Amino acid sequence: MTSLPTHPTPKKLGLVIDLDICVGCHACVVNCKEWNTGGYGAALSDQHPYGADVSGTWLNRIHTFEVTPEGGEIVGEAGEARIVHFPKSCLHCEDAPCVTVCPTGASYKRAEDGIVLVDEDKCIGCGLCAWACPYGAREMDLAAGVMKKCTLCIDRIYNETFEEVDRVPACVRTCPANARHFGDFADPNSAVSVMVAERGGMDLMPEQGTRPVNKYLPPRPRKPLSESAAMFSVAEDTDGAKGFFAWLDGMLDRI
Repeated sequence: MTSLPTHPTPKKLGLVIDLDICVGCHACVVNCKEWNTGGYGAALSDQHPYGADVSGTWLNRIHTFEVTPEGGEIVGEAGEARIVHFPKSCLHCEDAPCVTVCPTGASYKRAEDGIVLVDEDKCIGCGLCAWACPYGAREMDLAAGVMKKCTLCIDRIYNETFEEVDRVPACVRTCPANARHFGDFADPNSAVSVMVAERGGMDLMPEQGTRPVNKYLPPRPRKPLSESAAMFSVAEDTDGAKGFFAWLDGMLDRI
């Protein structure tokens, strides 16, 4: 079995994902695949990429759910159901069960920054780490016969040949909606720590006791569509408009 660091890591590098902003475009998924296929470790293989039974290795995936709040409705224009896109990758847990279950030492947690990695030269592909991970965040590469996972793009974040703005994971760099953020959770003044404190950042499945480093910001509450409709109705009352606004209202009426 493999041991976790005996002392708290001085850094806790990880991601904050804003579920209110993520639009499920999969740009982070594609750029993760592209970067990690040509970067750290061996390429991420695909099987039968142009056939009917496609499979492959992806370190970052997005699941999409229709969520209905308590008391809400699903059917009809006045419904309150909403779509939530849920990106998922390794959470770099402080008490990572994938590390302690590994029989060869291939899975390990870095003492200096808390990143969980796989030494592919030591991995025997037994799959115990995937079985132990409660989040399904590990991916067996069928071509290489070894387990793979999110590395937080360790070959980007410490690469001093890059401009500082590029020293973040590929998924963060490519997100067009700015839904993903990277930083040090051990620093209470870091941007990610402040975001979590202000927005009530949450652990995924805290009952598992793994203490994930990555956090999720919950979707902000929204008004029912019926209330919005009432607001728009008031905005359409332009009887009192004068000057430029009266002229603009007249022009719009002609359209």
